[in-house]
Parts: sequence; C-alpha cells; structure tokens
Amino acid sequence: MTTKKFRLIDVILSVICVVFVAEAAAPVASIGNSQYFWWLLMIVAFLLPYGLISCELGTAYAGDGGLYDWIKKAYPNTRWAARASFYYWVNFPLWMASLAVMCPTLIGTALGVQLGTLPSLALQLGFIWVVTLIALYPVCDSKGILNASAAIKILLALALGGLGVYYVVNNGFVNPMTPASFLPSFDLHSLSYISVIIFNFLGFEVVCTYADSMQSPRRQIPVSIILGGIVIAAIYLFSAFGIGAAVPVSEISPDSGLIDALIAMTGRTGGWFISLAAILFLVTLFGNMISWSMGVNSTAAYAADRGDMPALFSRRRQKNDMPVGSALASGVVATIVCLAGAVMEYFLPDSSLFWSFFALNLVMLLLSYLPVFPAFLKLRKADPDTPRPFRVPGGKFILPVIAFLPFIMIIAAIIFTAVPFSFDTETLSYYLPITVGSLVAVLIGEILIAWRDDDRTQKQIQSTPRAKGGAYANKN
Repeated sequence: MTTKKFRLIDVILSVICVVFVAEAAAPVASIGNSQYFWWLLMIVAFLLPYGLISCELGTAYAGDGGLYDWIKKAYPNTRWAARASFYYWVNFPLWMASLAVMCPTLIGTALGVQLGTLPSLALQLGFIWVVTLIALYPVCDSKGILNASAAIKILLALALGGLGVYYVVNNGFVNPMTPASFLPSFDLHSLSYISVIIFNFLGFEVVCTYADSMQSPRRQIPVSIILGGIVIAAIYLFSAFGIGAAVPVSEISPDSGLIDALIAMTGRTGGWFISLAAILFLVTLFGNMISWSMGVNSTAAYAADRGDMPALFSRRRQKNDMPVGSALASGVVATIVCLAGAVMEYFLPDSSLFWSFFALNLVMLLLSYLPVFPAFLKLRKADPDTPRPFRVPGGKFILPVIAFLPFIMIIAAIIFTAVPFSFDTETLSYYLPITVGSLVAVLIGEILIAWRDDDRTQKQIQSTPRAKGGAYANKN
C-alpha cells in the first residue's frame, strides 16, 4: 500500500483539477453576454451553498463513499443512495466518451492535419483506455498529473482572459456590448446551457473521497474547497470574458471552442502557439478524467460493497485495493458509446457528438446530486451528535434556503437540458437523443437496482435458519 499523502497544496490543486472544466466554457460562451448574468447567479445560488454543504458533509462523513454515503446515512431504507451511485457512475463513461471525441480534433490541430475516421476512432479508444488503466492505481500515484493539469488549466484560463483584454484594446469587442445584451436571455438555447454552468461547479465531493490519502482531511477538505472555489469562480469569469470578447457568438463551437477562441484572438490557424495550446488542453482532459475516475469508481465500489450496485463493481485489485471492477466497466461503456458515435457520425455527419454525449452525461450527473441537499437537512436533524469540524452557518430558516436553492437550480437545469418544449423537427432532433438516452439510462439503473435487491433478498432467505417443520424461524 502507498504511504504517500496529499499536502494541502495538493488538495487545493486537486479541487481545481476536478471542478474547473476548461472544455465546458465554450458552450456557455455561445449564449452571448447574458452568460455573465448566469455565471454570477449560479455562483451565488449554486456554487456557494453547494460548496458549504460539501464542506460540512465531507468533514463529518469523510471516506470513500462520498455523496452515496451521505444519502445512505440520511435515507437508509430507500433506494435513493443506490440510484445516486448509479447515476454518478454512469455519467463518467459518457463524459469520458465526449472528451475522447475531442482528442482527434486537438491532435489534428497540434499536428496541422485532419485525421480520418479510423485514426480518429483509434485515438478516442486510446484516450479511454489510458485513463482506465491509470485509474487502477491509487490517486496519490497520479498527483503529479493532477497538479500539472490544474496548473495548465489556470494557465489556459489566464491566457484566454489576457488575450481577450489584448484583443479588446487593439480591436474592440467583437460582439455587441450594449446594456441590453447583458440582460438574461430566456430562450431555450440559453436555458439549456444553465446545466453546463452548474456542471462547471460540481465535483467538491470527489475530493472528499481522497480523505484516506490526505495528511489531515478534516482540516484540508474545508480549506481546499473554500480556496479552490474562490479561484475557480474567478478563472471561470475571466476566461468567459476572454472568449466572449474576441470570438463572434455564431462562430463558437461546443466541440473545440477554447482552441477556436485562441485562433480568433491570435489570428493564426496554426503555428507553435496553437499547437502547444492544443496539447496542453489535451493534458487537462486527461487530468479531468483521472481525478474524477478516482472518486466515481471508489463511490461505485463502496456502494457495491453495501449491496447497492452490481457485485462486479466491488471487485478490487489485491495489490492496492483499487476498484478495478468499476474502472473496467467505465472503460467498456465508454468504448461502446464511442463506437456508437462513429456509426452516428457516419449517418449524421453534421451532428455534434461532443454535445450529444456531454449533455447526456450532464443529465445523469445532475440527477445524482438531487438527493444530497435534502439529505444535508435530514442529517442535521437525525444525526446531530456526529462531530462536524465545519458547519454551514445559519438557523432553521436559513439552512433550508441554502439547501433548496441548488436543489431547484438542478431541477431547472435538467428540464431545460433534456425536455423538448416544442415538437418541430429541429427541436426534436436536438433534444430527443438526450431525452431518450436519459430515460434509457434511468431504466437500466432501476433494473440493476431491482436485480441487486432480489439477489440480496435471496441470499438472506438462504442464510436464514429454519424452524421445525420447515417454516422459517423469523417468518413474521
């Protein structure tokens, strides 16, 4: 077993690596200047309360279970913890597939070539299985990658913001900067990207699952979440300004928006700077996946150990106790999704594979967080004696507001991301893959949970002592 431990700076950088998602900035920037309103609203209504709640629950119930543990302790006799663990896990291979789709574009940009279908698919699968294999080793073994990824993310965000300022000084704003343009837009296109902003703030509980690898988790978790959250909010706003200042809204691509922004700002479609940026961006994608894989796979294995996920997920490596079952299952599912995406791209060449996979992963991840906020209130009442090194400030009137603000934001984000509000061909072609995919994923989860429950019940029956005459001793 490893003896290496995270220092405080390592934990803070891990928070930034996990939570700050560079590839998600472009879709939000495509809604124009109203993005600033939504960023600021979500910082106040979601990031702040979610961060505070994660601090309290993460220090009170530190361990491998993460949000599954919090929900299970609050609602022990329901299936909500099982559902949350499945949604939390299944989002990961979907997200991994969406980032894998970006790899050929980034490598093609770095090399100045356009890759064909087979080389692109090979790179996608290579990305998936490199991440999967790294996930078979303890998180501390990968802290160099996580720290480097966090530093590169900050560097890219500062570069975007700095180049945006430089572009404005020399050329002016490329998009209209009228007061009206900053007012929130309530069209479906804009509202569907609220989920992306919320997604950009998720992941604090992942760091809580690293508790066994920390020197002092009860001190390091709240400090890293608070400081990391402040840094993350600042760099999101600065990078959002850079993209919005220099790239016409109509030209922002959700698949490669960050690189598009750098190309627009520098006026170059190639060269060493763009190639370097593409490679650095690719490194951050690996960092994102590696950091999340540790938390997601640990949570899935933890749930499987307690009978709430298929037994496959409880399998661990004898050498280092890492959750090999859930890691390999993620790799297989992501591979299937990418292969299906290649078929989809063949028949629908104008579709955005990144957004299709990414939006589906968004819905599933957001669903997994819904029970966390009522669980926080329930645990305050039902388990007041557990020591809480960090407590969310507020009385009986303030705490429900703090809990239900992010709860309501998540429900709204899911609705606007997955539910079509009209039935014209364009709307249905955009939403139906997300709607149907989400319903299928939920159905699969219910089947697996029910099957696991039946399996557990049968084992309990088989192990129950029988009374005379063949009747069960505890029949009633």
